[in-house]
Amino acid sequence: MSSVLITGANRGIGLATAVAMARAGHTVYATMRDVSKRPELDQAAAGEGLTIHVSELDVTSDESVASAIAAVQQASGGIEVLINNAGIERRGSAEEIDLDTVREVMETNFFGSIRCMQACIPGMRQRGEGCIVNVASVAGRIAVSPFGPYTASKFALEAFSETTAQELKPHGIRVLIVEPGIIDTGMAQGIGEPVTSDYPHARRIAGMFRAALETPTSPTLVADAIVDAVDSGTWTLRHPVGPDAVPFLEWRAGMTDEEWVDWSATDDDAWYAAVQEDFGLDAKGV
Repeated sequence: MSSVLITGANRGIGLATAVAMARAGHTVYATMRDVSKRPELDQAAAGEGLTIHVSELDVTSDESVASAIAAVQQASGGIEVLINNAGIERRGSAEEIDLDTVREVMETNFFGSIRCMQACIPGMRQRGEGCIVNVASVAGRIAVSPFGPYTASKFALEAFSETTAQELKPHGIRVLIVEPGIIDTGMAQGIGEPVTSDYPHARRIAGMFRAALETPTSPTLVADAIVDAVDSGTWTLRHPVGPDAVPFLEWRAGMTDEEWVDWSATDDDAWYAAVQEDFGLDAKGV
């Protein structure tokens, strides 16, 4: 079994993954920006009699990443699996969102993952094996307003993961991209609350998420997929997860770029009708 470090493990997919990896027999080092938010993870671990090591790690800080990962490496003898899960979501149109918000998203979702990879790769390369799991999203391959900041960070993470996979395969290190669809997490529930905007897209997407969450998909589905991918030894790069993940990707792939822009730029009635027809989601009525 492996020594596993997970970021953003205080809730949602990160928490579920920490528990699932520990349940599978791995030694789990669960990290989070604020360790005062650990009680839910502690309770979940105690409920199953699992040991999960919890420590503070802020992926936006060079110093925090370096010191936290060095401590885990010393305690574990080396990190064999890195799961970059920490992430935030911010929405807004190009006109309305401030640049500091965009920077905040990129700093956490993109640069944070790179910091952790750079701290772990040397040890993995020295051992000639390892596994890096970057939790992206179907939003890493589908750009839809008003998710400009979030999708930009996930597109960037997907691209960087793909180039890193090319670099590390000769050294026995696997890079895997996990792409969840709409999962029942605090983040997804927050998207169901529209932001104030002069553009209709925020209101539409909020309705779509609320409709999707009426039939929720648990974060444990993503956690189990991560465990399966890590334990299987697969070299498959991309792993869409969730009942809507592949349909979303196929939906986008079935349109030209121009058709995609036209769909998102259409009026409310046509937009809601398309979502109802293609996904059976009543985004307008929720």
